[in-house]
Amino acid sequence: MSTDTEGAPEKVRIQVWSDYVCPFCMLAEKPLEEAVEGLDVEIEWKPFELRAEPKATLRPEDPYLPEIWKRAVYPMARRLGVDITLPTVSPQPYTRLAFEGWQFAVEHGLGDAYNQRLFRAFFQEDRDLGRLDVLVGLAEEIGLDGPAYRKALEDGTYYARHQDALRDAEANRVQAVPTILVGDTRLEGVPSAAQLRKAVLDERARLAESAAFEGVACRADGTGCA
Repeated sequence: MSTDTEGAPEKVRIQVWSDYVCPFCMLAEKPLEEAVEGLDVEIEWKPFELRAEPKATLRPEDPYLPEIWKRAVYPMARRLGVDITLPTVSPQPYTRLAFEGWQFAVEHGLGDAYNQRLFRAFFQEDRDLGRLDVLVGLAEEIGLDGPAYRKALEDGTYYARHQDALRDAEANRVQAVPTILVGDTRLEGVPSAAQLRKAVLDERARLAESAAFEGVACRADGTGCA
């Protein structure tokens, strides 16, 4: 990563691995937004498939999902003031195709808007993110070219790029979502805004210290030393 001004620290980089069918990933948006308010940071959302094909996805009529929502999701949502509901889509959709669509959105400068739209489509509107027609409609809603988006997904244009992203998640030992990296600080699950902000400020201080000493050395021509 480069800097605009010589000797100036880099922006704090925040990497967030998520999946569109993970309610905690949508809930993590709120503390993340609060934590970085007024700070110059770079947030990069990244894909992780909780249940990739051919592994079976979860069913809302089975005991597990209603129980985890009652015990953890709904209480957290109430504390954060987030409107979220257990979708009735059964079985829950695979998200590979949606993530390939995210690559298309990123290429067209709408990656963040796409993420937000898909989270809300699934958890607030009960939309099936595994259906191509649904994805095309959502893409068009945020200003993407629907026919071009559809063709890219039908042709597998972004399949390889998505697989590279999954290998990046593996390289970073991501096994659960959300997983958040603030520099080298690792946070798994939904952190508090205070916890996140502390990680950001600590990383900003580390980068500033690193920039202050970058290139400081004694040279043979007598320059660079007091």
